[in-house]
Amino acid sequence: MGQFLYSFLFHLAELLLPIPALFNKKLRLFVKGRKPVFKQLMHFRATYNDPVAWFHCASLGEFEQARPVLEEFKKRYPDYKIVLTFFSPSGYEVRKDYDKADLITYLPIDTWQNAKKFVDLLNPQVVFFVKYEFWYNYLKRVAQKNIPLFSFSTIFRKDQIYFKWYGAFFFRTLHCFDHFFVQNQESVEVLEEAKVYNFSKTGDTRFDRVEEICQQAKKLPLVEAFTEGHRTLVVGSSWPQDMVHIFPLINGGKTDLKFIIAPHNLKASEMKEIENQCAGKVIRYSKASEQNVSDAQVLIIDNFGMLSSVYRYGDFAYVGGAFGSGLHNILEAATYGLPIFFGRSAKNRKFQEATDMLAREAAFDFERSEEFAEKFAALYNDEDQYQQAADRSRRYVEENLGVTAQILDFCEAYIK
Repeated sequence: MGQFLYSFLFHLAELLLPIPALFNKKLRLFVKGRKPVFKQLMHFRATYNDPVAWFHCASLGEFEQARPVLEEFKKRYPDYKIVLTFFSPSGYEVRKDYDKADLITYLPIDTWQNAKKFVDLLNPQVVFFVKYEFWYNYLKRVAQKNIPLFSFSTIFRKDQIYFKWYGAFFFRTLHCFDHFFVQNQESVEVLEEAKVYNFSKTGDTRFDRVEEICQQAKKLPLVEAFTEGHRTLVVGSSWPQDMVHIFPLINGGKTDLKFIIAPHNLKASEMKEIENQCAGKVIRYSKASEQNVSDAQVLIIDNFGMLSSVYRYGDFAYVGGAFGSGLHNILEAATYGLPIFFGRSAKNRKFQEATDMLAREAAFDFERSEEFAEKFAALYNDEDQYQQAADRSRRYVEENLGVTAQILDFCEAYIK
């Protein structure tokens, strides 16, 4: 009954989604992007007869977790072709030109017909699904064909449907996997309680990724000229809900403190609002020069792709998103040993790194502007306390490196 209802709902979704897609850009990309998938697969297989490793990600965040494993896999097994699929347009549209994969496409909706056709056409030799992706029909077909199937950077919680009394059908999807590489102790305990034992606690592959980014960070002379001789708070991926708490600090009279702000959305209205709310001189990176940047108090990064390199010039980091859709990547700041601040939200518990860094007092959360100001001042005014938090931040990253190698060393026995 469960399988019938599951398949019926996905068939219905496949039929009906083109209607709301007429009025929604993201849905339109979701529907349109899936139309050529099977033609792409047939062309791919007509071109290459090589063994295939298939990596599947929900979206952009999961891609960042997949990336170190995918790239290391390519180094270890150069004879393999890499196929990368996404569920969401927010992942596919950003990474559709990623040069380390041989084919990048959408994953068709999870009907049995789509899953069987997709897996049979692609005929992969090994499959990796990232974090939360558990599509029953695809997993069932991969398991039926005895293709090695792994999930990594995975997190399980007791409140997930797989472990509810009514979730027996969804729980069956877990039995399709050869092995889970989970992030945390809670996942271990949940799986053991459910009598699932084919797992290892390895951690999150993003640690390897952010360390690689750190080692390859670009030198930014304009940012260096801006920060020289001043302590700096880097505000990464900020939303208007975050800036409400930042403006009082900017206008609080700390002459030794500068601010680099990288908005999540580069809307003209948001950048203009930042400029209007700041009492001191504000300059956008696109208009900065070494002559006019040094006396500014606030530097706005008005482009994408720089933030991970900007953190190297900071002394503190504020990472946005917690008051909205979800906390953005705090590991990019942690890898440079920055104490980190972010909003307090129930959603944060889904991010293991946030939980860990709060427990270590390498990161600090808050609800009100006054609470943020108090916690920031404690580090700003006490060099010893600041240094302890910075050391804990960097040490947290160092202690969690090497996950990629653990995963691929384990999988070696399954790869022909």
